[in-house]
Amino acid sequence: MGNYFLHPESIRRLFDRVAPRYDFLNHLLSLRRDIYWRQVAVRKLRGVEGWILDVATGTGDIAVEVIRQESNGRRVAGLDFSEPMIRGARRKLLKKNLLPWIVLSLGDALSLPFRDETFSATLVAFGLRNILEKEEALSEMVRVTKQGGKVIILEFTLPEKGWMKSLYPFYFMKVLPWVGGLTSGDPGAYTYLPESVFQFRSSEHYEQLMKKSGLEEVASERLTCGIASLVVGTKGLR
Repeated sequence: MGNYFLHPESIRRLFDRVAPRYDFLNHLLSLRRDIYWRQVAVRKLRGVEGWILDVATGTGDIAVEVIRQESNGRRVAGLDFSEPMIRGARRKLLKKNLLPWIVLSLGDALSLPFRDETFSATLVAFGLRNILEKEEALSEMVRVTKQGGKVIILEFTLPEKGWMKSLYPFYFMKVLPWVGGLTSGDPGAYTYLPESVFQFRSSEHYEQLMKKSGLEEVASERLTCGIASLVVGTKGLR
């Protein structure tokens, strides 16, 4: 595995570099399935009102989807450690006229700048794999979530059965890094992606993290033959 995983500052610089092409590459390399995956994740918040936290917001796609699906009674705080990503998110929100509903800030997922039980729900989409101290980051998400609120992880995983189990690793390990590197001009960025997923390759890994953090009613759903997984838990009442 590459060295990016050992150096969080290197990961931040990596995302700084790919920020200008981030949305385009997400849609291209997933064949636009990333849009559907985010929609499914946000549907788990049906009926949830108040403030919702989007950790590792990137260019703000999850935050936008949260408001798009149900704008009444919702506000979103989007947090990311990459300033170029936040700038890209802000441009997107200005274009969509969503700044009244979404607040963006630079921040560290390992030390969220919010009080205990601030948010009705928290989400992290395709971001937890980039954090070395995953348990600590998830504990922070649980801390700032209100009792009875949901904590949601949307993350890349690897197919575990069927024809995709045989075919997808070739695309993921060979084709995706080549196309991503060629298009972004940064070969290391899209070599890092499969490396990071192979560290936590199944939804069961994330289920175990959630249960260890004290979340209840933990359940997962495989999306698109297991290329991505959605894991949801609830913060219990004391």
